Amino acid sequence: MTDRKDELAGNLAKVEERIAAACIAAGRKREEVTLVVVTKTYPASDVRILSELGVRHVAENKDQDAAPKAAECSDLPLSWHFVGQLQTNKVRSVVGYADLVQSVDRSKLVTALSKEAVKVGREVGCLIQVALDAGSGERGERGGVAPGGIGELADLVAGAPGLRLDGLMTVAPLTGEYAGREQVAFERLMDLSTDLRRVHPAANMVSAGMSADLEQAVAAGATHVRVGTAVLGVRPRLG
Repeated sequence: MTDRKDELAGNLAKVEERIAAACIAAGRKREEVTLVVVTKTYPASDVRILSELGVRHVAENKDQDAAPKAAECSDLPLSWHFVGQLQTNKVRSVVGYADLVQSVDRSKLVTALSKEAVKVGREVGCLIQVALDAGSGERGERGGVAPGGIGELADLVAGAPGLRLDGLMTVAPLTGEYAGREQVAFERLMDLSTDLRRVHPAANMVSAGMSADLEQAVAAGATHVRVGTAVLGVRPRLG
């Protein structure tokens, strides 16, 4: 193996051990948790190595980086997740490669995603991004809809042609009552997921947790964890 493949294989094994241990501690089966590797800022060559190592889900947060990378890796058996704040002018491009958009947080975005998905004949999975630091009617610091807005947005996605409502996503808040209380935040997301599933039973994905707090997410019940740094290494500072 190359040095980089050795490095990624070692990092991936450590993350797998962490997820497995967290599942045991939570009394869950390992297969209940899907690892999504966040490949932002890293080259397509790393994505290719990850695929060789068995990774099946990768995530990006900027279309200008993701689109060429997804095109270069279109021969690989990968599901591409878009996890960043998505502007409507990027929707046409994102719908071309993303199997799942984890950052749906406003009606205008739902309309744009639906229009483009229908145009290209694709079904795009959607997660409602929940901002646990947002007040009623507000958006979060890092995107997301306040908990009170989930129901209306979920109904909109569920009824939109070309879209599939898959569940909820959150990022542990840096401010407000949940700052520094990741597990409590993720448990709150699970409660919101339970509420959502009463109306939309198939929307059972819960995406929460990253490199630093994946154990807390697994303990709370997350079905998907988004891990970048722990697999790929610390990203170089820009500028």
